[in-house]
Amino acid sequence: MWIQAWNYLLNHPDKILGWTLQHLYIILVANVAAAIIGILIGIYISGKGREHIAETVIYFASIMMTIPSLALYGILMGILSLLSLPSIGFLPVVIALTLYGLLPIIRNTYAAIREVDPAMIEAGRGMGMSEKQILTKVKLPLAVPIIMAGLRQAVVMNIGIAAIGSYIGAGGLGQPIFRGIANYRTDLILIGAICVSLLSIIVDMIMGRLEWLTTPKGVRIRRNQ
Repeated sequence: MWIQAWNYLLNHPDKILGWTLQHLYIILVANVAAAIIGILIGIYISGKGREHIAETVIYFASIMMTIPSLALYGILMGILSLLSLPSIGFLPVVIALTLYGLLPIIRNTYAAIREVDPAMIEAGRGMGMSEKQILTKVKLPLAVPIIMAGLRQAVVMNIGIAAIGSYIGAGGLGQPIFRGIANYRTDLILIGAICVSLLSIIVDMIMGRLEWLTTPKGVRIRRNQ
């Protein structure tokens, strides 16, 4: 089995590269959408007097995480079909991954902004900053490490879920897994599983580095003390 997998890897590097690039493209599109939507929602619900809205939003985002991926793909396929949009392949998988990625991003953005030291906010007000300036120049820079941690969690989680999207024609590294299951090819299953795992590890390391680079220098120093 291992020898067969290794031989396939040596003989078909172009296929594996193609599957990997497809997988990365799906992840990129879905998580960029999830980051934009999730951060904006997190910022909104972190405002004063919106605690009940925040609880409701986070609750529904949590429920979304409990829906099995194949079930969610099926629901989205039905909805997209009614809307005369592509119901298989790329679109339903990207929408599903965007929904799955919202919870860690919304939750971390909300928690990070709410936990900013009130003294820092008062200092900003004392300098004559508006609420918008306090948000963009005080709250968000201090919240960056926690927001990035949520995005990192969403990306790594979605790499695995995206593999199941190959079942409905989205492409990616799930293709060798499902082909292997259909044709009783354990070498293909092994290649797909190993590639997904390696991709998750590599992306996690890259995201960890990005988390460090996007953290303001003053916050880095404080965290290291």
